[in-house]
Amino acid sequence: MRFMQSLKLNIKWYLLATLFLANFFIWNSIFIETRNKILTVAFLDIGQGDAIFIEAPNGNQVLIDGGANKSVLRQLSKVMPFYDRSIDVVIATHPDKDHIGGLPDVLRRYAVDFILESGAKNDTGISRAFESVISQNKIKRIFAKRGMVVTLDDGVFLNILFPDRDVSDVESNTASIVIQLVYKNTEFMLTGDSPKMIEEYLVFLDGEKLRSDVLKAGHHGSKTSSAQIFLGFVSPKYSVISAGVNNSYGHPHKEVIEMLNQFNSVILNTQDRGTIIFKSDGESVNY
Repeated sequence: MRFMQSLKLNIKWYLLATLFLANFFIWNSIFIETRNKILTVAFLDIGQGDAIFIEAPNGNQVLIDGGANKSVLRQLSKVMPFYDRSIDVVIATHPDKDHIGGLPDVLRRYAVDFILESGAKNDTGISRAFESVISQNKIKRIFAKRGMVVTLDDGVFLNILFPDRDVSDVESNTASIVIQLVYKNTEFMLTGDSPKMIEEYLVFLDGEKLRSDVLKAGHHGSKTSSAQIFLGFVSPKYSVISAGVNNSYGHPHKEVIEMLNQFNSVILNTQDRGTIIFKSDGESVNY
């Protein structure tokens, strides 16, 4: 009798497990089919700094900068599956702490195919820690140059606009990697901490090609960035400001907010909204 009861109980659990697995695979297939059409761009809430997570429709992933500390790990866990322990590309726009401070922890936690860097030098403790982890994990390093294209998926690519020269001896903000992320007919302009001088230079080089649906406002909304002519050519529907609550720099600056308002750009600030996630189907962008 006990044997029969045990057998019935086991059969019950086997059936439940089978139904669960079938349900999982059905929904997983639906999820994958849906994801295959959508680009995700998440501006992570890491306080005063930058960290941008990108997932292409095919699942390829990019992390641009990592904020000032390991808080980036907590934010990544919210936008990546718990079992995912790899990121295809990590980009360090420039070697300031509020952009690379969290990257050593990212590189220890996730397997990374390669790192894209500006080539700017910054002899600080965090820069040395970053260099050490790259060396220990034997991660491939590539220095960004204008004209490079990183293809993530069909119709999805990162277009490197700057630097266009050796910036090893250039001030770190000025040396920032500037990227236009393109998915078919939608674009994201990601500027690091580039100052107005570089923005105006890009207008000279690229003009109307700069037009983008979303702009990551330079230098956390500092008045040292967001030149009027640059904003005019980018003409962003949305402008994202990544800055910490009550930060000591006063970011975003009033001048920048007023300028963005002149262009009727919807301003989204991580200070107020936390992580800001955009979705693009290649034709339109929504958040």
